[in-house]
Amino acid sequence: MIPVKGYEGRKVAVLGLGRSGLAAARALVAGGAEVHVHDDGAAARERARQAGFTLLRGGGRPEDWQGFSLLVVSPGIPHLYPAPHPVIAAAMMAGVPVDNDIGLFFRSWGQADWSRFDRIPRVVAVTGSNGKSTTSALIHHVLKENGRPTQLGGNIGVGVLDLAPPVAGEVVVLELSSYQSELARALTPDIAVFLNLSPDHLDRHGGIGGYFAAKRRLFAEGGPDRAVIGVDEAEGVFLANQIGAEEPGRVIRVATGRKLSGKGWDVVVRKGFLAEWRKGRQVASLDLRALPALRGRAGWQNAAAAWGVLRALGLAPREIAPALASFEGLPHRGQLVGERGGVRFVNDSKATNVASAALALAAHGPARWIAGGEAKEGGLAGIEPALRHVVKAYLVGAAAESFARTLEGRVPFEICGTMERAVARAAAEAVSGETVLLAPAAASFDQYRDFAERGEDFTRCVAALKDA
Repeated sequence: MIPVKGYEGRKVAVLGLGRSGLAAARALVAGGAEVHVHDDGAAARERARQAGFTLLRGGGRPEDWQGFSLLVVSPGIPHLYPAPHPVIAAAMMAGVPVDNDIGLFFRSWGQADWSRFDRIPRVVAVTGSNGKSTTSALIHHVLKENGRPTQLGGNIGVGVLDLAPPVAGEVVVLELSSYQSELARALTPDIAVFLNLSPDHLDRHGGIGGYFAAKRRLFAEGGPDRAVIGVDEAEGVFLANQIGAEEPGRVIRVATGRKLSGKGWDVVVRKGFLAEWRKGRQVASLDLRALPALRGRAGWQNAAAAWGVLRALGLAPREIAPALASFEGLPHRGQLVGERGGVRFVNDSKATNVASAALALAAHGPARWIAGGEAKEGGLAGIEPALRHVVKAYLVGAAAESFARTLEGRVPFEICGTMERAVARAAAEAVSGETVLLAPAAASFDQYRDFAERGEDFTRCVAALKDA
């Protein structure tokens, strides 16, 4: 645990009692704060009460916040768009600062006795629309394989305040969502990574500009010593220019599919070959084509971004390359879950938006594509270029009808409704060399608790084929 500093003897409220909220409450108590907690769910409140926490009384009016020094909010609770939660609105009207566990972590991570360390611990923070979990896990994996002390947390692994206190030379790798970076009042990573940007969570951020602004805070306000930035989209090019125009060595640009001009520090992947360039000279290279967990453009971008971070941390290519090869990937992210008669079955349930689904189709086509769920804003808009990789689509969930209208006349499709029927129909029609790919391009909440449960259902249905 990382005890929260700066609130000894002061009243602090915590809103939302999921994983990050409970971790924040425990860390605040450990730091000496007087903690009051609230959750909209009665069962969560009762569990917190039984665990010894004091429940927040009121909170819906500005006058309820007299005497409070801080409100800590869990990432899933809106504080601005589409409308602020009433408790947050009241606290803001009363002038009470609002923060989250990420902000508390960065306020509290530095230790008073760091002078005894011969190597200061460092923090790497990874953000982007797609691939941040894999990139974070990949960096963590390579560090572990090389015997470097490291922890993984944030939006993956454990909550940031449940991390262990730092040791000398340790690297903490944090995956940060836009929900987390948008509200944090302190953001001070040593190395920050921006992978990409595609439309997602637009209702929560008031549009694509607000979404980009939430991620940009990690760089504009975080002031990292080094920034690794994907420049395949305009937003990344803009961000790299803003940060690196006057300090070229501060930015490592990452690109897939094209060579970059200039004499800065770049990591480029073309046709599966990674090349690192510094001051106009190639200094290292690696063939990624034989690495099954890092397939296609998405996997190559993850590998290139991780390479940039690891090189900035001082690892040599000979240390990085074998560790990349031993990385097995993450569940629900391009995960091979079976093979039958030359047909591969791939679980990419985490592909919850169009951009990530398109990358999955490009990496695993020709595909029997299982798509659908709870549609996001825009539905399947923008998927058209990726449809050349689709043999047939099998549509499930609440979005099946709307997805069918988009696909009409473009690719064959079948409305299946359930995962079980979609897997059975795709498997029955697939031929050797094709992939049955779950890449939903939609959220999961119409039929499942989350993307993981959806991916587990797909895996179960694939396993049941062997017994059919």
